Amino acid sequence: MTASESTSQSAFDPAIPCLFAGNAFRAPQSAESFAVIDPASQDTVGQAARCGLADVEAVVAEANVAQRAWKALDAKSRAAALHRLADAIEQADFHDVAVLMVREMGKPYPEATGELANCAAIFRYYAEMARDEAGKVAGTTQAGSFQYARYEPYGVSVHIMPFNFPVLLMCWTLAASLAAGNACIVKPAEATTLCTLKFMEHFKAMAPGLVSCLPGGAQTAQALIASKGTHAVAFTGGVAGGRKVAVACAERMKPCVIEAGGSDPMIISAEAPLDVAVPGAVTAAFHLSGQICTSAERFYVHEAVHDAFVEGFAAAARKLRIGPGLEKSEIGPLVSQAARDKVSRLVDAALAAGATAVCGGCVPPAHNTGWFYEPTILTGVTPDMQIMQEEVFGPVASICKVGSFDEALRLANESDFGLGASVFTTSLAEAMKASESLEAGMVWVNNPLIDNDALPFGGWKMSGLGRELGRQGLDAFRQSKMVIIDAEPAVQDWWYPYPDDWFYSGAGRKFS
Repeated sequence: MTASESTSQSAFDPAIPCLFAGNAFRAPQSAESFAVIDPASQDTVGQAARCGLADVEAVVAEANVAQRAWKALDAKSRAAALHRLADAIEQADFHDVAVLMVREMGKPYPEATGELANCAAIFRYYAEMARDEAGKVAGTTQAGSFQYARYEPYGVSVHIMPFNFPVLLMCWTLAASLAAGNACIVKPAEATTLCTLKFMEHFKAMAPGLVSCLPGGAQTAQALIASKGTHAVAFTGGVAGGRKVAVACAERMKPCVIEAGGSDPMIISAEAPLDVAVPGAVTAAFHLSGQICTSAERFYVHEAVHDAFVEGFAAAARKLRIGPGLEKSEIGPLVSQAARDKVSRLVDAALAAGATAVCGGCVPPAHNTGWFYEPTILTGVTPDMQIMQEEVFGPVASICKVGSFDEALRLANESDFGLGASVFTTSLAEAMKASESLEAGMVWVNNPLIDNDALPFGGWKMSGLGRELGRQGLDAFRQSKMVIIDAEPAVQDWWYPYPDDWFYSGAGRKFS
């Protein structure tokens, strides 16, 4: 059965495995599918397809046809199309997508709607960014020559997405890629396939084939990367997956943007405003149950404020409500049993090595169905403990007491990761020193986790390659072309053949 013969659906139905291509939901050629499970109740939310090679080849071919027409549009027309897309997103009722997101991965409902409400702006930002700057005219190196660089799209970009912010992070890279003139194919996280597909309805505002969504697992992603019809890759996920994507792209000389997570430090200075630092730390550590790449996991707290900070931190953490995301709760379940098992393993190892659980450290007794874990604060943690070396990706804050700000900076940098880092201080000198010294792609002083469409998002070290957002986020999806034009053709004095007096005067002599 060809792609054109596949059964189409007028609307998305989470009970029916499908893909999105050609501005329609249609049955995949592959018969494989999997159940999507609610991590809070363990009920089945729906069925998702595992798209195979035939699906990949068909959708990639469609995307390339659509991209050629999209590339031919002028920048003003592309910008107008992206603004219409933003209009459609802004006018939408996000309830159905938000509920699917909550039921698929456990995110509290206010956070799901908040994520979706931030999606339209990025399309407007890149619509104008791409229209504003499309190349550079250079000072000429030769009289009469017009010399400049122009940007052109790669072709078709692949977007391999995570479960924690399945729609917003997708929009970050889709907006940049579309603005640059590419077509896009999304491979959603298995855990958030349904809400991603439901959100695809908005892309019907674009030309058919420009944005597609192919559900599946690692094999689907591998097929998309390996295809000769795809030309750039954006990946957000863990280090292991990021390495595999980077290697696969390198073997094909295919550009990629890799955001591979982190184990972010937070420094609580002796000069920290504890009335702000405590709620800031609670949010940075426990937002989305700690399942954010930039969650604060490693805390370095000055001994002068250590006890007061820990007391306030623990008191605030104990007030957080645990429960399913469709109830009144701040702490939902972790996305899977494997995710909770990892958190439990790291916490148990730290406790066995001498750490103390000030609060949490266990499955909440009232929520032993689903993958819940209590907000956990550990003290007496030492830098050599495994929990300080790995990304926990759960609601755990590990606190190490330090004797100076310089010690905190040194320990914060002793990590293979370098995504983000946070500091709480009222000292301008400390704030400036931290911003200069911390080995991370992003530094927050007194305001963790915030991002800005106009500033680059990404990490150092093992935390990734390249950047999303800002001008760098646009450049990730376009390539430069140097152009030299001489409007009046003329023979240049350096062209062949060379004048005789240019040659070495000793030509033909023998050397002894």
